[in-house]
This record gives sequence, C-alpha cells and structure tokens, in this order.
Amino acid sequence: MSKVRIYTLAKELGVDNHKMLEILDGLGVTYKSVSSTIEEDTVELIKQIVAEEGAAVTGGGTEPDDAARTEPAAPVEAAAPAAEAQAAVQSGIVEPAPGQMPLEGRPTEAEPAPVEVASAPAKEIPHRAPVVTIMGHVDHGKTSLLDYIRKTRVAAKEAGGITQHVGAFEAKTSKGKIVFIDTPGHEAFTTIRARGANVADIAIIVIAADDSLMPQTREAIAHAQAAKVPMIVAINKIDLPQADPEKVKTDLTQLNLVPEEYGGDLVVVPVSARSGEGVEDLLEYISLTAELEDLRADPKGDFSGVIIEGKVDKQAGVLATVMVQEGTLHVGDFLVVGENYGKIKAMTDSNGARIKEAGPSTPVQILGFSEVPTSGDKVQSAKNEHAARDVIAQRASDRRDEEDARQRRKAQRSLEDILGPLGQVRTVNLILRADTQGSVEAIQGILARKETDDVKLNVMFAGIGAPTEGDVLLASTAEAEILCFSVTPSGAVTKIAETKGVEVKSYRIIYELIDEVDRLIKGNIEPVFEEQYLGRAEVRMVIRHPKTGNIAGSYITDGSFKRNAKAIVRRGKEVVYEGTVVGLKRFKDDVREVQQGYECGINLDWNDVMEGDIIEASEMVEVEQK
Repeated sequence: MSKVRIYTLAKELGVDNHKMLEILDGLGVTYKSVSSTIEEDTVELIKQIVAEEGAAVTGGGTEPDDAARTEPAAPVEAAAPAAEAQAAVQSGIVEPAPGQMPLEGRPTEAEPAPVEVASAPAKEIPHRAPVVTIMGHVDHGKTSLLDYIRKTRVAAKEAGGITQHVGAFEAKTSKGKIVFIDTPGHEAFTTIRARGANVADIAIIVIAADDSLMPQTREAIAHAQAAKVPMIVAINKIDLPQADPEKVKTDLTQLNLVPEEYGGDLVVVPVSARSGEGVEDLLEYISLTAELEDLRADPKGDFSGVIIEGKVDKQAGVLATVMVQEGTLHVGDFLVVGENYGKIKAMTDSNGARIKEAGPSTPVQILGFSEVPTSGDKVQSAKNEHAARDVIAQRASDRRDEEDARQRRKAQRSLEDILGPLGQVRTVNLILRADTQGSVEAIQGILARKETDDVKLNVMFAGIGAPTEGDVLLASTAEAEILCFSVTPSGAVTKIAETKGVEVKSYRIIYELIDEVDRLIKGNIEPVFEEQYLGRAEVRMVIRHPKTGNIAGSYITDGSFKRNAKAIVRRGKEVVYEGTVVGLKRFKDDVREVQQGYECGINLDWNDVMEGDIIEASEMVEVEQK
C-alpha cells in the first residue's frame, strides 16, 4: 500500500475529517492538513483504532438485534444491590436518600417504574455553504473555470441553478452547495473587506501552468492574505504542451507559500478548465476546507448580511445584491444599510427566479431601496419603518460624533498611537511599485537587509507599473505605505489615496527611497536615551527676585548650559538639589544657551541656592541605533 491522503482514508472508513485529525493527534503524527499523506503503517493503525471503537459502540461485535435482546440484563444485575438498599431503609439502619421512594410506594413488577428520559440537547447550529471567491491574473482562466463549474456541476432545473446572478451565484456540486462571488476582480474583493465585511470564506487563486506568477497573481495573493482567508491555488491549463506546474510551485515558495508536496501547508490543485481534469479535486478541497473551518449559521437567528453590489436598473429602479450571512430574509422585511433603509418589494435568487425567503450563504437580488447601497456595507433588519428610521437617526448621530472625535484625535495622537505599544516587534507594511522587475528585486533585496530585531518590513505586494486603485484599497485595509520608484500614480489614484488617508511616495533616485525606508524603521523603533553631560557653573552671587524666585548669578567654567536641561546642585561633597534649569539670562535677556567663559543668571525651580554652590547640567540624548 502506498501513501494515502488523510481525507481519502476518512471517507473510506466513514469518519469525518475532524475525527481523523483527533486520532492522528493522539498518535503523535504530524500533518499539515487533511490533504496531507500518511504512511502505510499509520493507515493500518488508524483502521485498527476505528474498528475497535466501532466494536465498543456495538458491544464488542454483537449484532444490533442481539444487543436489543440482551439489553434488559443490566437492570436485573442491579436489582440485588437496590433491594438491599431498600431493606436497609425500611429497617431504619439508614435514612432514605433524597427522592428515594419507600418500598410500599414503589411500583410493582406489574407496574414498571417510569423510565426517566434525559432532556434533549439544544439544537445545534447547522452548517452553511462555503462562500468562495476566485482571483488571479488576466487570461489565466478564472472565467473558464467558473463556466466549467456552472456547466457541468450545476443542475440547471434546480433552485439555485446555473444562471449567474449579479455579483454571486450558487452552484450545486457533487460536494454540496457552493456559493461563488463573481466580482469584477480582487479590487472589489478588497473593497468589501476594507469595509469590515468578511464575505468570502475561501479564496481560490488561479495560476496558468504556462505562465506562472504574474503581477495580478501576486496582487491577488496579497489581497487574500490581507483578508485572512484560507487560500487554495488552482494551477490551470495543465493540458497545454508548455505547461509547467512544478515551476509554478517553485515560484510560490519565493512568496513564502510552500505547497504541501514541498512540506508546506498550501493546497495546490492542478486543473484544466477546458477538459474538467482536476475540477472534482478542487471541489473536494473546497469542501474539506469548509468542513475544517466549521462554517455555521442559524437560519432562525437575527438577520445579518452584506451588500455585494448595487446598481440602478432603468425599469426596476435600485437593485442590490445581498449575501445572507445569518438568519433568514423575507419579502416585506425592512432593511437598514448605512444611513439608508428600504422595504423588500421583490427578491430573486441566483437563477433569476422569484423567491419569498433566503437563508444563510444565499446570494439574492432585492428591490426596495431608494438609494444605491455601497458594496461591503453591512445589512440588518428592522421590525418596521419606525424602527428603521430610529436606527438611521442613531447612526447619523454616531457618525457626527466620530467625525468630531477624529478631528480631536489628530492633534492629540501620542507616539504609542502612531507606532503601537512600545516594547514589541513592530511591522511596517509596504506596497512597492517600480518601473522594471529588476528594480523591484533590487529594492526587495535592500529591504531584506534593513530589517531589525525590533522592526519587520512586510512587503505585501511588489509590482511593475504605476500604483492602482487596488493598491490604495489594500494599503487602506492593511495600514500600509505605497513606495514608488520611477513610476507615479495617476491623478485619480492620488485623489483616492487622499480620501483613504494612504501615503503614496514616489522617488526617482534609489537612495532617496532607501532613506525613506530608514526613516520608517527609525520611527518604528522604541527610542533609547542616555544622559549626556553639558557643563558646570559656579554660583558667585544670589539675586533675589519677587516673581521668578532666586536667580543664581553664575560663571560657566566648563561646557555649556541650556534652558530645560537637567540640573544638579552640589554643596561641598553633598548633592542638595536635583531638578531643571527653567531659565537662563544674559543681562536682562532670556537666552536658550550660554557657553563656557560667560556669566549668566541661572533660574532653578528651587529657591535655596547659595553662593559657592556648583551647578552641573546634563540632557537626555537619543542614541542612534544601527
């Protein structure tokens, strides 16, 4: 027997994947995922464990009918101790236990004691269908793959058939229902994520076997990583003569994405959207990932959803595509989106058929809003129109309060607000854009050498050409900066960046870009200070001043004195004061600094200075860290 995949063995033995992983954990077997392979001896051991557990459940191999016939034996064996206990109670040796009936009050054999039935456990929240988004480079076969799934894996006559709905569609596959988000691209995907709505459960990255990783492929991966959803890579076009799936896998490792075959945890599935080869395996992996994610939703709970897309139809009016996440949506329900509300007048499924209700993981198109909602906005229901208006009024009030608070915070941001908690390893998220691949690789090499123990440089995406709107959205989501070399953003991208509060910096000289990275690193390292000696002064007279206090008329014998410097006053060998130089005067003028060889008036936040005292000054200086 050769190596067997974990999920294949689980299916063969009739146990779920979670149970299989528990057995492997108990045996101390290491694995990456349920698609990992295990050795022959481990397989045999698991079969033995499953067989033994099955025998224990059925009473050591007894057939169900036999077990039923021998079942009454248990009460008979317990009769003797029970009778003895009852006799002890009646004889007065012991008191009856709480709830125990005396013998005369107990039912006879002709009237058997009622069997106490355990209360039924609370109903478990049911599983829901996974929501999947497919991303990748242009012409790598995303649409072809979706078309194949629709054509061969969807029952056209069933509800939720093959007709694509605006924004999303349902597919009834051999592995159950799967919902595919059909967005214009990963930019829309990130927009939704940036608004706080985690719509997709799984991301499929499509890569052509004859082309390997391309700019939009890397961008799609970055967006999926920013969304923190499980990724599955589908290597498409494996039927082409020039296909090289191994090169794709090798290139993925350069992005720290290691396929399972290479000892990593990335699921990689070779497919052909043209012939259908490997598509069933892809659907299997989607199903396995969904099972491990344990996706659940209560159809009877409070409704919640998210806007996938909104548009205005010339005939129907405002149409919105909603992904139901929790609860059930009904025609006639009042919905609130942002500061907009509406009543559902009509609702259609992904087949274009009119429906009256929709449960979790169901994409539906609704008619009822007066304004076009924004993609990614969360949707909630309201009991009636009055309740909907109250929600909107409260949201408008909260928005105004937040805007006011945001303006106040701009002037009050602390160093910790900007850099995060001190004493921790900080991450600087970057997006790189350059004119050539050579420039990108050179900059990445420099950045790799710039990292410190305190600061990690995370290049979320590096691409060729000017920054795009998608870059800005990604930067907004991940709180990243966009650094450009020999390319500049368009006016439209610059405007969006300003709106999102994203910094886009362009450089023509590589050293200027490196200097900017150094500034970012320095800004993210907790500063280290040390006390540095400034100078010494002799107090030659004390000037009494009614407003500012006593002023030490002094002569600077060494170094210099600065206003706000730390001061120590020595009287003989004793330190009599430690404080601050709150003021310096040359004649009648306030000055910031006095050098050696000059006389000055030193004002301390202390009035007991005496003639003959020695004042030493120092300051805290930031130590440059390499």
